[in-house]
Amino acid sequence: MDHKEVFPQSNRVELAASTGDVTLQNESDESVSSSPSPKDKRDNGLRGYFETAQWTADGTTILTYSSSNLISGYIVPENLLSPTATRPLKLTPQATIQLPEPSNVIVGAPYFQLTEPWTQQLLVSSQDHPIQLYYLTSSSSPSPASCYPLTKVRSETFLSATSLIWPYPGTHFIAGSRNLLAKFDISRTGEEPLLRVKTIPSERHLSKGGGVGMRGTISTLAAQPPDAYNASLVAAGTWTRWVGLYDFAGSGGTCAATWSIALASTEEAQIGGDGIVQTIWSPCGRYLLVGERKSTGILVYDVRVTGKLLGWLSGREARGNQRISCDVFPGQEGSGGFEVWSGTTDGAVKVWEGVGSHEGAHTPAWSWGAAQQSTVGSTCVHPSGTVVATCSGSWEFPDDDEEEDESLSHNGSTSADSDSDSESDISKSEAPWMRRRNKESSLKIWSISNGTDEERRENEGGHD
Repeated sequence: MDHKEVFPQSNRVELAASTGDVTLQNESDESVSSSPSPKDKRDNGLRGYFETAQWTADGTTILTYSSSNLISGYIVPENLLSPTATRPLKLTPQATIQLPEPSNVIVGAPYFQLTEPWTQQLLVSSQDHPIQLYYLTSSSSPSPASCYPLTKVRSETFLSATSLIWPYPGTHFIAGSRNLLAKFDISRTGEEPLLRVKTIPSERHLSKGGGVGMRGTISTLAAQPPDAYNASLVAAGTWTRWVGLYDFAGSGGTCAATWSIALASTEEAQIGGDGIVQTIWSPCGRYLLVGERKSTGILVYDVRVTGKLLGWLSGREARGNQRISCDVFPGQEGSGGFEVWSGTTDGAVKVWEGVGSHEGAHTPAWSWGAAQQSTVGSTCVHPSGTVVATCSGSWEFPDDDEEEDESLSHNGSTSADSDSDSESDISKSEAPWMRRRNKESSLKIWSISNGTDEERRENEGGHD
């Protein structure tokens, strides 16, 4: 139903640059290719796919993270928007970091400048390791420049930082873990956090907080744009479907509010959901957007009324467990509200306009196909508003009926090979994750053409 309400307007975007499908690149090009990883023999030739993408603070570089634990930095071509350039331009990484283990989250420095190498920093969080700071260099396997341990007070075992934010000016960063928020000083390498904020009173109590606070693993953090007095709240979301607002500016991480989104998501908006994957503030800092996995929409809250649902963005298909991140951008002058850009599990990118201007369900204004039936995990609008970056990639799991049809077609063509039957039997005995296959995966940059209102009405009229 939501698809019928969307007006595809591919003429409003044009593919300006792309890595191409990295899952199809041959092995001879691996030394200079933009592939997230070479083939892994343990995974039957599967390649890593792009999971996340984000712009650096200066807007010159795109940082990506792939399922093969590879961080890459793609510098935007200087002639990206040149009318004489042959599009799409080829994107290749200028720097990579091969992590030894999977990372829960990466975040770039808020003072990142392409012209100043010392500013090209990023924070990485991996399981059972301190939070690590890397420099984005040409070396593929650099060592961490700094480490920031987050441990349990009693046992001194490492706590995994499952979410990170590094707000401007960059002197401190905040990490989220299970039932805990921690504030670090970036200059105090090797030291524990300056401040620990428990999201529930006690983990040792039988009722795990006695119904007070917000229990669960902090899966996402977002810093509110500061106001005229430099005040800013941090919005935390959990896998247990709770949202909390915390003030780290001057009151020591005081909890301003907590609420559950379960009823609003499943009963009022009826978009489903199974754990928060993203909280993101509107450009004005008045509205808070909450996105979940296994959901068909995004919740919109007006933080001036705690826990009160303003509306929801319908038609954002995120039906799997894979994290899908959206982005926001100020609305056009005089139009009211702001814009939300998000990918979907079916390869489309959808745009909602005038968000925050009315209550209830909000349908997409327009969309376009950014990938071939592959999940668009990240959609990032450039600060200038002239281009948008998308990364796609996922695995698919063939069902038994599909594999049976394939085996019949192979076995029926000749006098049957005994090896064919044995391979079929082995395939059926394998766990589903061992039979997964690559779907299209690429990093793309799209130029945006903001048409006039008259052109927009003509486009919408053509789809009536």
